[in-house]
Parts: sequence; C-alpha cells; structure tokens
Amino acid sequence: MIRKPLTITGLALLTVCASAVARAQDAGTYTVEEAGQAIKARPYSPYAGRNFPTRPLFGDTHLHTALSFDAGAAGARLGPREAYKFAKGEEVVSSTGQPARLSRPLDFLVVADHSDNMGFFTDFMAGKPEIMQNAQAREWYDMIQSGHAGEAAWAIVSTFSQGKFPPDIIYQPGNPAYRSVWQSIISAAEEANDPGRFTAFIGFEWTSLSKGNNLHRNVIFRDGAEKAGLIEPYTTQPPVGSNNPRDLWKWLRNFEDRTGGDVLAIAHNGNLSNGEMFPIIEPVTGKEIDREYAEQRARWEVLYETTQMKGDGESHPFLSPNDEFASFEKWDKGNLDLSVKKTPDMLEFEYTRSALKNGLKLEAKLGLNPYKFGLVGSTDSHTGLATADDDNFFGKISTGEPSPERWSHPFMANPKVGLKILGWETTASGYAAVWAQENTRASIFDAMKRRETYATTGPRMAVRFFGGFDFVEADANTRSPAIAGYTKGVPMGGDLSQAPAGKVPTFLVAALKDPIGANLDRYQIIKGWRDAAGEVHEQVYDVAWSGDRKPGTDGKLPPVGNTVDVPNATWANTIGAPELVAVWKDPDFDPSQRAFYYGRVIEIPTPRWPAYDAKYFGVKMSPDVTMTTHERAYTSPIWYTPAG
Repeated sequence: MIRKPLTITGLALLTVCASAVARAQDAGTYTVEEAGQAIKARPYSPYAGRNFPTRPLFGDTHLHTALSFDAGAAGARLGPREAYKFAKGEEVVSSTGQPARLSRPLDFLVVADHSDNMGFFTDFMAGKPEIMQNAQAREWYDMIQSGHAGEAAWAIVSTFSQGKFPPDIIYQPGNPAYRSVWQSIISAAEEANDPGRFTAFIGFEWTSLSKGNNLHRNVIFRDGAEKAGLIEPYTTQPPVGSNNPRDLWKWLRNFEDRTGGDVLAIAHNGNLSNGEMFPIIEPVTGKEIDREYAEQRARWEVLYETTQMKGDGESHPFLSPNDEFASFEKWDKGNLDLSVKKTPDMLEFEYTRSALKNGLKLEAKLGLNPYKFGLVGSTDSHTGLATADDDNFFGKISTGEPSPERWSHPFMANPKVGLKILGWETTASGYAAVWAQENTRASIFDAMKRRETYATTGPRMAVRFFGGFDFVEADANTRSPAIAGYTKGVPMGGDLSQAPAGKVPTFLVAALKDPIGANLDRYQIIKGWRDAAGEVHEQVYDVAWSGDRKPGTDGKLPPVGNTVDVPNATWANTIGAPELVAVWKDPDFDPSQRAFYYGRVIEIPTPRWPAYDAKYFGVKMSPDVTMTTHERAYTSPIWYTPAG
C-alpha cells in the first residue's frame, strides 16, 4: 500500500487545474461563484494545507559528558548544560581550555551518558572517601593526578568491559547519588529544551559489553521530566541490570506500560561488536534467533547508528568487493577494548548492508524482519562537544582535543593482543538528519519512529529519497520534488508492497549540497534482494552525477576528480554539482523477490581533519595518515515486499 499523507493530493491539484482551464474557454459559463469554489478546492497559495516535512533537522543522538565515567577519566569536564549550550551555537571553553564553537547550531541533541556508573567520575575526582577506600580506585586516581589520564581511562574502560570493575564502587539504580545525577541530567534537558527552536531529548546509553564486544544502545525518551523522571536508567550490572538486549527491551516495555510514555533504542554502530550486533545465532543463548527476538528488536530498535567517530558502519570491502566506496573509515581491528582480534567471519554481522540483507532472510523464515531499521549518524563524542566537521574536530575524548601530537598518540591499544588504533584513525563523524514537521520532541521522535531519517558523516546536505510505481522524469524537473514524492510514493523508511501488473519500483531522488560545504559527486542507490533460492545479493547503481561523465564498459562511473590542496587544507568547488535530482527505475526488478533500496550521496573529495591539524600546528605526518575524505550521507531504506 502506498502511503499518501498529503491533505490535497497531486491528483486533486491536477483535476482542479484542468477543470479551470476548460471553463476559462467558455467565458459565458465560468461564474464568480464557480471561481470561488475552485479556490476553496485548491488554495491560491501552494503552501497552504501542506503537512509534510519541508526541511531536515540535524542533530546528535549520542553525546557523552563528564558524567560518563570513561569520558571523565579521559579528561572531560563539561557537563550536560555546557553540551546543550554548545549544540545551540554558543561558544564554550573545552575541557582542555580551548574556545570551541559550531559553524552553525544544531537543531537537537541527546546527551546519552553511560547508564552504568553514571555520575561516578565526578565523585571519584572529588576524592569521595567511600570511593578512595577502594585500592583500585585509588590507583586510577593517582594515575590521573600524575598526568596519565589517557592510561587511566583505558584501564577503567578495560576493567569494566571485562566485568572486573570493583562492585563496591559501582553507581547504579537505587543509589541516592545515582538518582541525583539522573535528575540533574533531566533538569539540564528541560532547561535547554526550546520547542520550535531547539530540542533537548532526555536519554542515556545502555552500556552492554559481552567480553569487550560492544552492544551499546542509546535510549531516547519522547517525553519530558514528568515521565522520564519516574524511572532510573537501565544498567548492565545484575541484579538490577543485564547485558542481554532482550532484557533491555523488556525494560523499555515496562517503562511505557508504567508511565504511558514513548521510548526507542538506537543500536551503537556494530564494528566493535566482533560479530554480535546483528546475529543470526544469538550470542547469549547460542541458539538461532526466534520470532520473539525478531518482534522485540523490530519494535524497539527502529533506527541504527551507521556512522560515528569510531568508524563507519555502512559496509566493508570484504563484504562488498565491487563497491569502490566501501573502504571508508574502517575500524576492523578488534572489539571495543581490543581484547580479541577481528576475523573476517565476524564482519557480516557488524555492518549495515549485510544486516539488511540478512533481515530479508530472517523475514522469509520468521515472518518478521528484525533488521528493518532506518539510519542515523551521531558523534559518540566523549568531550561534551557535538562536533562532526573535519575543520572543527575536537576529538573523540578530551585527551584527543586539538594538539600537535594527537594524530600519533594511541587512541586505543592492547599490548597483550598487539592491537592499536592511533589518533588519526578516529573519524570526524557524524550527525542524524530527521525529516520532521517541526522542531519539537514529539515531531522529531515520531519521524524517528517512522524511520524518515538519514545519516551524514558531518555535512548538512539535504537528501530526499522516495519510492513508488508511478514516478516519471518530469517529477525531477520541479523545484519541489517532495510534492510528487509524498503524493505518488513513500519517503525513506517506508514500504512498497506487491507491484501492480507491468510496473516496477521507481525512485525519486534529490540532494542539495551543504550551503557552506563541498559540491556533490554522485547519488547512488544500493539495492539488496533475496532470490528464489534464498540467497541474498547486492548491487550499487549510480543514478545521478555531476558533469558529463559516462559509465565505462564495466558499468563504473569515472571519478569526479580531486581539487584538494593538502598542504593548505583547502579544496575548490570547481568540480561536482550543487544539487542532484533524478528519477530511476529498477532495471533488474523481480516482483516475487523481497528487496530493499537506500540512497548514498557522495561529496567531492575534501581535506580530512589531519590535514587541518598539519597546517594549523605545522606538523609533518607519516605517509600512512589519510589526509582526504569523501564525505557522504546514507538514507533509510525503502523495502519492497511481494504479496503472500
């Protein structure tokens, strides 16, 4: 069923216009009364009665402050209030004493501090006696005081990830100090929330780790203090918590049943899960996931964080060898604490595209797709600063804030396993873009629930993606493609059912460059499908591109070129296009096969953040440092389901 949310459909508009033209040829019968009726049917203003989203809102659904114990250990001193000020466009002083400000304010923010040990670090740094009595805590404290904050942060995270954190100093629900910190987080969000101008969501990050494998989820509340204040965040430590996602989903259900509120969870990008984020075999039980798992995951996890500072999670060259853009910001060395080395067999269960494909398999088997999610990006910054621009990159942690040496310092290292991730490998990504009618908690949350979202690695490009069966070339030749998009089809995140006889899915795509960013190289559609034998496949199609390039005999579009001046950290918009719009029809469609489609927009090459650092600090970096990047956006998919 194709959804048509417009109050006045395109068909009605065309009908009224045709009627008016016909009557205008007969002046004797076209009365004033009839003209008035036509105006009532179709208002003179083309914007009257319009009820679809008209611009994307950009925000961060995953930001940490000093209230997260790992962020505090790494030097973060900014709290939620400073984080909201910064997101609103105000200048703040970072934890390392540097002035910081966004190029433009964000539209919304979720301060998602870790649920486990929430607020512990502020008491720890204050030398609270009951904490300092613990020998391990005293050792960490002395490390920080002696200037080894980075090593202390790594030790704290590693100890927690391996389930060895001293139980007598864990902050968890039921603890008065924990409750006080949660109330302070709620108060900061309520103070910052400014409906119509800026949305401050209440949220937290459920910090599940399975022997160092990252299974975190960011929990976001639609409601304010009146409902979120009735509970305390869910943690992973028994007996009050669990690291099993099924138990988180039960907690989410209990919250809604108890309060009448609304809540959702966004899975952390899976490239540090070592194959556990999108399982077919459930890690906890060792059994194949069942219908209940599929139902609960599909119900609560409608979005997925596909790109952030710990690398990009769309796909991987091992999984998509024919995709020249799949080798982007890879973090594929190990799990969260680098305690276990990555092996190729794990990759399939970590990345967006393979999860979407496996979702088609599971839907055929279980009757429900557990991996039917929309896409967002976010920073996962542990500095209190939601920065995702390469020329304004304040690092993942406060020890990685701007300095001449940060590119070469280890961000993560595990000498026992021989794994290391250097500072330059961190990624200046990303943001969540949401097509919401207004800038309020309710409107943005509802858009998230219907998956009308896309991920961006930082640039604030406007991206549309509509699917249907009736789009024509003329729909791309308009200044408002969304009218045709919503009238004739469904937006990103939507569903197409059984194709009408003789018709195939057709997609209306549009992208407009970031007003202060780089031009666009191309708009691609990635298709995944399940064939009659039950095997899944993928194909990348170039559907709109800049210039007069033509695909070669191999079907590949030639590169757009490169204007980056690395020594000066600049580029020129003399290549690429400011906007791309097209209508594309699937040339390989089989109406009997389940499929998904999503859009990927690629910018022309631009300087990566180490290039800006090299110029600013006057440092020479090693040849292996990546100095340029192809920024991009990923839309939520549109799914096709055959009848039966």
